Amino acid sequence: MRTYDVAPLYRSTVGFDRLFDLLAQADRVDPTTTWPPYNIEKVADDQYRITMAVAGFAPDEIEMTQHNNALLVSGQRKGADERQYLHRGLAGRSFRQTFNLADHVKVTGADLANGLLTVDLQREVPEALKPRRIAIGVGHSTSGQDNAPTQVEHQAQAA
Repeated sequence: MRTYDVAPLYRSTVGFDRLFDLLAQADRVDPTTTWPPYNIEKVADDQYRITMAVAGFAPDEIEMTQHNNALLVSGQRKGADERQYLHRGLAGRSFRQTFNLADHVKVTGADLANGLLTVDLQREVPEALKPRRIAIGVGHSTSGQDNAPTQVEHQAQAA
C-alpha cells in the first residue's frame, strides 16, 4: 500500500485535522475490521445505507451507537452455544465495527432481517449552513460615498 506524507499540508491549512486523521488511519487498517462483511451504498443524493451480514445474531445482541461523526456497531452473542458442530461455517464471533460519518449525517433507521442488518443514514444539513442566493441591488453603493443623486434628489430636481 502506498503511503502519503500529509505533514506539509498542516503548514498551510486550518481546520482539516479530522480529514488528515482519517487519511492516516486508512494506512493502519486492521484486518479484523473486515468482519462482518458489509456494503455501503448511496441510495440518493443525501441518503446512504450500510448493510452488514450478521447471520445468527438476534436484535438484542447487536448494539449501535452514534457519537458525533462516528457510528459504532457491535455484536456480542449472549449465552453459551452448547451444540456440537461437525462443521461450523457460520462464524458467531463478536464484532466491533466503526464507521466515520460526514458532518450532519444521522442514522434514520435500522432493521435486522434474514441475517442482514440494514442501517439507513441521511445527511441533514441545517438551513443556516445551506448555500443561499444573495440578491444584487442596482444603483446602490455599499461604501456610502456614492455621488449619484438619490431618488428623493431626482424628485426634488424635477419639481
